Amino acid sequence: MQGTSRKKFIVLAVIIVAAIVAAQMFRGGERARAKTPSAPASVPVKVASAHRGDLDLTLKVIGRAEAFSTVNVQARVSGQLQVLSFTPGGQVKQGDTIVRIDPSLLQAQLDQALGNLAKDQAQLDNANTVIKRYQPLLGKGYVSQMDYDTYKANQGIYTAAVKADNAAVELARTQLGYAQIQAPFDAIAGAPLMYPGAQISANDTSIVVLNQIRPIHVTFSIPETGLDGIKATMARGKVPVTVNIPGSKGAAMDAELDFINNTVDATTSTIQLKARYTNDDVRLTPGQFVEVTLPTTRLTNVVTVPVVALQNSPLGSFVFVTDADGTVQQRMVTAGPTTGTQIVIEKGLDGHETVVTDGQLLLVDGTHVHVVTDNS
Repeated sequence: MQGTSRKKFIVLAVIIVAAIVAAQMFRGGERARAKTPSAPASVPVKVASAHRGDLDLTLKVIGRAEAFSTVNVQARVSGQLQVLSFTPGGQVKQGDTIVRIDPSLLQAQLDQALGNLAKDQAQLDNANTVIKRYQPLLGKGYVSQMDYDTYKANQGIYTAAVKADNAAVELARTQLGYAQIQAPFDAIAGAPLMYPGAQISANDTSIVVLNQIRPIHVTFSIPETGLDGIKATMARGKVPVTVNIPGSKGAAMDAELDFINNTVDATTSTIQLKARYTNDDVRLTPGQFVEVTLPTTRLTNVVTVPVVALQNSPLGSFVFVTDADGTVQQRMVTAGPTTGTQIVIEKGLDGHETVVTDGQLLLVDGTHVHVVTDNS
């Protein structure tokens, strides 16, 4: 019994000693950690460079695509519509015959004019022969002056008749040509307004509407306050216009301003402009809504940064500027106009800084940062 109690005592003493040693080691480790300061955390951020230079302010408005030219096709002669030689909604080429009117009556009028010409020409030829025969006899007294004057008058009458007949032939031939209508330019044909068998009245009956869409116009209006800037930009050269289709994933279309209306709308205080787009890809259709962006004013020697770099506080606007040692400094700035993804900084930056564009919520003055990219 005494041996067992002794063994228990020894085991208990060992456990107590081990606990004391472990506690001392733990306290020593805590003191060592307390003596070693922790390294400051590094915040991941994205950055961009401030830029100094010229900047074109832009204006974004809503516009509509508009046919470059529109023609309401009408016949120049009356008659029965015979053939429509186009596909509704399809393309037609300049010079293609798209409408035919029954030429029977027009051909008969031409034949009649040709017959009258032939008759009067024969009479003129006969009058010329008589004058040529009787002129020598007049001097010898074999023909009276009165008869000779009559022959001469007949020659003049038939000469005039032949001229009138030639004019009638040309008119009839022209009228016959009007029985076929050609497309005046490359265009898209609309739905037929008349069909074969219908009676057409000259210069009155509409047959089809043709829209020229290559090139195409984009029509839009801007406030009159932007007109001076547009004119100043035009004075420097061509004015580029960017056109986007709302909701489309396609690339933006590059157009060119080619028309400024001559009157400001007094009701809306806006003025109409038009941009020309080649539309070789036929992306635009007349009447389609589009978003239009164009430069309005050029600012010279200004500092710009991405819009996302600008932060706001009760004291005003600021940006975080990164230093060479990897820390950031909060810099108060005065913001100016915005265009696209860039904003003008009127005061606070000189254009050579690197500013934080993402991760600002975790930053204060002196925070250590490291730069990451989209590929990081």
